[in-house]
Amino acid sequence: MAVKILEQSPEFAEIIPEVRSNIVMARKNAQTIQDVAGIPGRITTLNGLPKAVARPDYGASSHMARLVLSMMKHDSKMRSAINIKYHPQLVEICKKLGLIVSSYDRNHEPENIKIKEGSSISWGVEMALASCGTIPDVIYHTGGWGKEPMIVLVGTDPEEVAQMAICLAKLFITSKK
Repeated sequence: MAVKILEQSPEFAEIIPEVRSNIVMARKNAQTIQDVAGIPGRITTLNGLPKAVARPDYGASSHMARLVLSMMKHDSKMRSAINIKYHPQLVEICKKLGLIVSSYDRNHEPENIKIKEGSSISWGVEMALASCGTIPDVIYHTGGWGKEPMIVLVGTDPEEVAQMAICLAKLFITSKK
């Protein structure tokens, strides 16, 4: 359902990052990437509209799955997330909406984390949580060497994060006029 919601929003196409978007949902009590459904090949833009490359499948998004699994260690209800492009105005809109926003700096990532495949995301989540002292609705970073800046919206289910992303996209487009 969340994919359908996103695919019907030309506004969402405006905030899809260069690496494309993915939306994920973890099973209750998820433990591994295989317990998290995502979009194989991600969500891209086709003729001005978001388009999922494939139907959701378990194990389809290792990065977003690791993010959700890390969040679930702190709040088992936070089982869904979507990534969107970073823009300072999007961060400001999130704050104005009263969302809990946190960030981390990839330039401070310890070398032992950088070299271990799959550990950057978990480290980033832990830094964002420590920074705000609670479970954020929004986590962002402004990039790093070879890493695109990114915003991730976190929630309890995919429809919620899809609607949140579309709302942000509409407000972002309006703010640019």
